[in-house]
Amino acid sequence: MINPRTIAAVLVASGLAFAPAGFSQEVKKPNLRQEIVRLKYVKNNQVLSILYTFLGPQGRINPNPDSGMLTISDYPENVDKILAVLREVDVKPADIQFTIQLVLGSAMPDQKSDDAIKDDPVIRELKQMLRFKSFSLLDTSYVRALDRQLSQVTMGRAAELRLDLIPRYVRDGNADIIQVEATLYKVGPVSLIQMPQGPQNVAPPMKTLVNSNFTLKSGEKTVVGVSRMDGGETGLILIITGKMLK
Repeated sequence: MINPRTIAAVLVASGLAFAPAGFSQEVKKPNLRQEIVRLKYVKNNQVLSILYTFLGPQGRINPNPDSGMLTISDYPENVDKILAVLREVDVKPADIQFTIQLVLGSAMPDQKSDDAIKDDPVIRELKQMLRFKSFSLLDTSYVRALDRQLSQVTMGRAAELRLDLIPRYVRDGNADIIQVEATLYKVGPVSLIQMPQGPQNVAPPMKTLVNSNFTLKSGEKTVVGVSRMDGGETGLILIITGKMLK
């Protein structure tokens, strides 16, 4: 019969003695990498939903809305992917200059076109497409806009018109492409209403005259839309030229 003490001695001598469960090995911590990034051009809420898709189970992103800082902690390969995405999206917005023309077209036979625009190729094309016989320049304005940001300009002889522009820059091969959302409003005067604490300004009523989404190459001019007026005898024509600024 084998003595239990003999078995224990053999196990100790051969290094096979077992320690209590949970103490035999140290838990190996994951090899995480931490990076702190300051956003320059985009906001936290504009990129977080994208960045979260690259996080692993142990990954964390802690944003600081006040400073624009992101603290990223994850496996090195995931951190590299997140930093690569940030290099693509956190870039200076494209700078775009728009030239806006508001042209009045008239079907009345006794009116003449303005000398300043009568030889414009776009106006000559409009003569063939529309029933208007004459064209006069109502207003011209220039707007500098940033990629994906709203720009507004007030136009018209009595500042009764407002144009909202949201451009989106796209690089297509060697061409600079500008996708634009444009809305032209007719704005009424600001009114006052009587409140218990005194008279208050009320936002002016607005009527949408032209609403369009269009695409043009840098330097191109396009007719955005036409709003019929006075029973169709006259029309307000919105013409826009977009150009990338280097």
